[in-house]
Amino acid sequence: MYWFDIGVNLLDRRFCAADVIARAAEQSVNQLCVISSNLEETIAAQAFVQNHNNRVGFQQLVYTAGVHPHHADGFSADVVIQLNQLASDNNMVAIGECGLDFNRNFSTQENQLSAFEAQLVCAVQCNKTIYLHERDAFESQIRLLKEYLPNIPNAIVHCFTGSTRQMEAYLELGCYIGITGWVCDDNRGIDLQEAVKYLPLDRLLLETDAPYLFPKNVKPRAKNNEPCFLPHVANKVADLKGIDVELLSEVSLENTYKAFGLAVI
Repeated sequence: MYWFDIGVNLLDRRFCAADVIARAAEQSVNQLCVISSNLEETIAAQAFVQNHNNRVGFQQLVYTAGVHPHHADGFSADVVIQLNQLASDNNMVAIGECGLDFNRNFSTQENQLSAFEAQLVCAVQCNKTIYLHERDAFESQIRLLKEYLPNIPNAIVHCFTGSTRQMEAYLELGCYIGITGWVCDDNRGIDLQEAVKYLPLDRLLLETDAPYLFPKNVKPRAKNNEPCFLPHVANKVADLKGIDVELLSEVSLENTYKAFGLAVI
C-alpha cells in the first residue's frame, strides 16, 4: 500500500523536512503536497520541492501556491501576478490554501473575501485546482464557489471537519474532501465521523495537516503530527466506511492524482 498526504506544512519551523520525509517513506507515505499560506512560503516551497525532486529523480513532492485568509490583509495585485507566473511549474498543483476564516478574523472579512475571489479568478485563468480553507464562513464560501467552480478544473476542501450537510453541499459542487486526523477524535470528531460514512469513495482524499491535528488513535502521542501517521487516519476511515484499507489506499491515490491533475507515477 502507498499513500499520498495531500496537506503537509512541511517547511514549518518545528520540522526538519528531510527527517519528516524519511519517516513518511518508512510508512509508505511516498508522496506529499507541501501547502503554502502566503507568497513567502510559496516561494520557499517551490525551491524545496524542485531541489528534492531533482535529487531523488522522480516527482515525490508537489506544492500549492496561495494566500491563506489569515494573511489576506497583505494580499495585492502583485501576488496575483506571481501566482500566474508559478502556474507553469508542473510541481505547483493548486492555488491555495485560500478561502475564508471568520472564526479568528486575523484579516478583515472584506479583505478575506477580496483575496479569495482574486485567487478563484487566478485558478480559472491558470486552469489550476483550488485548495480551500474554511472556518465559520461556510455560507459565504459556498456562494463564491457556486460562481467560480464551474470554470475551475477541481476543488479540494482541505481539512474538512464539518457536518454531513456541509459535506453534501461541497459534493454537489464537485469538490474533493480532505480527511485528517480529526476523524480519529471520538469526542470532537463525531460529526465528521458520521459525515465520512456518506462520503463517496471517488471524492475522498487523505491528509495530516502536519504538524497539526495529531490522530488520537496513535499512542503514545508524539510532539508533532507527521505524514508518517497518515496510515492511522486511513485505518480509522476504512473502519468507518467498512472497507479494506488496501482499497482505500488505491482509491485515495487515484483520487489525488485526478484532483491535482497529476499523471500516475
